[in-house]
Order: sequence, then C-alpha cells, then structure tokens
Amino acid sequence: MRIQDYPPQEPLSEPGQAFAAEVMKRGGGVSAEDHSYGRDPYQSLALCVPQYPNGTVAAFAHGGGWTSGYKEHLLFMAPVFNHAGIIFASIGYRLAPQHLFPAGYNDVADGIAWLFRNVSRYGGKPERIFIGGHSAGGHYAALLAVRRDWQQNLGLPRDVVRGCLPISGVYDFREGSGLLARPRFLGPSAAGIEATVSPICNIQGTPPPFLLSHGSEDFPHLSRQAEQMEPALRAAGGSVERIVLAGRNHFSACFAGGEAEGPWAPHALKWISRQ
Repeated sequence: MRIQDYPPQEPLSEPGQAFAAEVMKRGGGVSAEDHSYGRDPYQSLALCVPQYPNGTVAAFAHGGGWTSGYKEHLLFMAPVFNHAGIIFASIGYRLAPQHLFPAGYNDVADGIAWLFRNVSRYGGKPERIFIGGHSAGGHYAALLAVRRDWQQNLGLPRDVVRGCLPISGVYDFREGSGLLARPRFLGPSAAGIEATVSPICNIQGTPPPFLLSHGSEDFPHLSRQAEQMEPALRAAGGSVERIVLAGRNHFSACFAGGEAEGPWAPHALKWISRQ
C-alpha cells in the first residue's frame, strides 16, 4: 500500500521525519503482499515470504508514539529474516488520537490471528509465530505476549506467541515510569489504566521467551524499564535475554533490525532458532 493512500496523520517532529525518511529508504525495493484483517486501511499487514520458508514467522509492529507510523516503515527488516527462511509480517494498526486503547492493541492481536489462520498457505507454521516491534509497537507486542486473556476470544491457543522480541519497547506507564507526558492513546485520565496497559503489571502465568533490546543511547526511561522488565519476566518463570545495542539511540536501535551484520539481527536469528 502506498503511504499517500492512507488517511492523513498528524505532522511529525523533525527527528520523526528523518526517521520515517530513513526507514522508507532502507525498505525501498522490498516487495510485500498486503492483507486486510479489518475495514480500516490501517487494519492490514504486509507479508514478505522467502523463497524457501522454514516455517517460522516473525510479526512486527511499527513505532510512532501510538499516533503515527505505517506498516511499511518496517519492511526494511524483511530481507534479513527472509534470507534465514523466516516469513516476515509487518502489522499495521489504528492510531491515536482518533482511536484510543485498546483499539491498536486489539488490531495487532487481530493481525496475529490472521497469521495463525492463513500463514500455512505460505509455508509458515502457526505454532512458530514470534512477535516484536519498535517503541510503541514493542509495547503492543510485549503486552500481548504476557497476557493470557485475549487468545480465547480470537479462537487462538494461549501459547500462540512462541517468543517476543521488542526493540526499545515501553513496559510501564505508571507514575514514576519516566514518561514525560501521558501518552495520548490512553485518552483522558482513568484510574488504573496505566497499570492495565503496562506489560510489567500483566504477566499472567509463565511468559513466552523474551529477547529485550534497547540502545545504549536510548531514552533513559526506556532503558530503565527494560532493565526492570527482565527480572520481572524471569521471576514469573520466563526465559529472558537482554541485549544493549552499543552506540544506538532510540531510532538507530530500530535500524539494527534490518542490518544483516549489525548488533541485533544475527543475535535475534540465533535466538529464534533456539526457541
């Protein structure tokens, strides 16, 4: 889908514009099949299938502060996964402020459900779905991975998420989390919603394996949150690894997702193969 075919989004900051331009440049020439899982243009996913799929599926959600971004922003990650035989899916979702929580969260869940039901047609195995994302997308992925109260309503097994790989994700929205302002996707203040949307507060049962990643120069509060999420997952019986991407900030940490010789992709591919 072309970016100009989407409904307009709010203007990006200067760093946001530079990031968007860079990921689109890196993803130039990557071909993908568009599949809709809902009526809204944002309720769609881009599917990149390797020539010889090995059955594993990596589904990622883009960042953008829950208010911006497109599924096309993560297509640059597809080649490194496809080269390893992994099907790559970039899941789009509806954005705030028009759509408040749980709209985007439910959308990513619906995208996972679409993959579970359809990926076998492309050589994928429904029991080998890994999810991840950058920033806001990492938040949605982590929240879906730790919760066990959404799968049944979608006709999915409770262990549909084989593993989770958030990059610079957000894991805590409570007071003291370090967020400078209330994220707009939460809407007007409502008692308790900060805990409801915080992955660190919603680890239900034994979580799937996690590979937490963030840049050494990332936003400090996100680095601290990852450091706190690691022992929380482990205390619940989960298998956890955390890698710090040397010299990477919040944006360049995302770029590492598509760098075959970079600090993240080789590690992530080996980690997936072990799960």
